[in-house]
Amino acid sequence: MFVRHRERHRAGRTGWLRASVLGANDGLLSTASLVLGVAAAHATHSNVLVAGIAGLVAGSMSMAAGEYVSVHSQADTEQADLALERAELKADDKGEHKELMAIYVARGLKPALAKQVAEQLMDHDALGAHARDELGISETFRARPIQAALASAGSFAVGAAMPLLVAALAPARGLIPLVSGTSLVFLALLGGLAARAGGAGVMMGAIRVTFWGALAMAVTAGAGSLFGTIS
Repeated sequence: MFVRHRERHRAGRTGWLRASVLGANDGLLSTASLVLGVAAAHATHSNVLVAGIAGLVAGSMSMAAGEYVSVHSQADTEQADLALERAELKADDKGEHKELMAIYVARGLKPALAKQVAEQLMDHDALGAHARDELGISETFRARPIQAALASAGSFAVGAAMPLLVAALAPARGLIPLVSGTSLVFLALLGGLAARAGGAGVMMGAIRVTFWGALAMAVTAGAGSLFGTIS
């Protein structure tokens, strides 16, 4: 009896993981930078919170729309390729057999075995075989626009809520150091978790995200302080 062995690989996570990590990182960093910039411009505590909430809502919608449009374009391309392949299978079945056989020969199979494999796979699922081996389209890596949009919007909101919550609880005088300090900690944790989930080095992932986050917050706070002084 044949038993299918399912291994747990990280490749299947790339779609939602990329969208979630990007969304959370962007939500945390952009909202923290926005809060720091407005606070450095000597705005009132309530104005800082309003700006942060507006940034959370606008950013979540922007991330969802952008991710949906981007991934949907990929899905449209996949569907167009599959439609073309479906038409080619109807028009020239023998030619498609030879094409699939040539792919397997190029990968190292002997012609006789490649022909047998191509025939068996096409008898089972001709379109699926060509989609996978000719076009590189598989169920694992299929474009999923709605999933990507929801993951981006949700993760952005979660990330943005972190500095916003700190800003809401922090006293006016300690808002800037508390928001910047906790945001850097959150960024380090996010970078480390993302690296671990993807199988990369945790320390380097945390350092990379923290460095660029600190730079972004410093530049934004400096701009807010400059324009706050001018006004």
